Amino acid sequence: MKKKPSPKRTKKKAVSIGIVVAAIGVIGGIAIFLSTSQTPSTQRNELTDIFEKLTHPVIQNASALGSDIANITIVEFGDYKCQYCARFHRETKNQIIDNYVKTGQVKFLFRDFIVNDKPNDKASTLASRASYCAADQGKYWQYHDEVYNNSQGENVAWVTKDSLKQFAMNVQIPDITKFSECLDSQKYSDVVTQNHQLARWLGVSATPIFLVVKRGIQPEGIEGAQPFATFQEVISDLQKN
Repeated sequence: MKKKPSPKRTKKKAVSIGIVVAAIGVIGGIAIFLSTSQTPSTQRNELTDIFEKLTHPVIQNASALGSDIANITIVEFGDYKCQYCARFHRETKNQIIDNYVKTGQVKFLFRDFIVNDKPNDKASTLASRASYCAADQGKYWQYHDEVYNNSQGENVAWVTKDSLKQFAMNVQIPDITKFSECLDSQKYSDVVTQNHQLARWLGVSATPIFLVVKRGIQPEGIEGAQPFATFQEVISDLQKN
């Protein structure tokens, strides 16, 4: 069950760094942590490692939206069956794309964090695998958008192999047979797992969670389907540094 989006951003605190990002219960958000006992050079190395892990896609054809020279990256951790993720997609994502991504200021990257799978229904994982099968044919973001455009919530069985193949046809994936074979083969199960494990390592515990990352600077976190103004504030803060 997803947490209700908080109206607040995450707060940055300094504590010992066992894990760089940790979930906390205060204000229902996440916090980014760096140790005050570390030397500046060690902190820079930690930040560089985090930046590289977060901003590099797991497969080439699922790369970030935006210019490679943009120095800020928004990384969304989401689940295709998450209703708040779908709300963000409907209400906020296009504003970020139009105002920041298309203008070369920000890149936008999506990573899977599976929270809605059930023991007898791995629909969220199935949808994530399908997105990478679409990526094989150069249609990752078109497919990503199509899935969210057809969202029917968390407790409705709207994600099936048949519906995912229909979405592939909707976005004109060239070879539907190849797409179907990819989906049936579970080719990208490890990729989905890799994304999910990274989220766990970072302390992500709900969807959607957004990390706004600039090289060499402590990341900012946003939890939930927040309005565009929240992203504007975070991006503005990072641009000043």
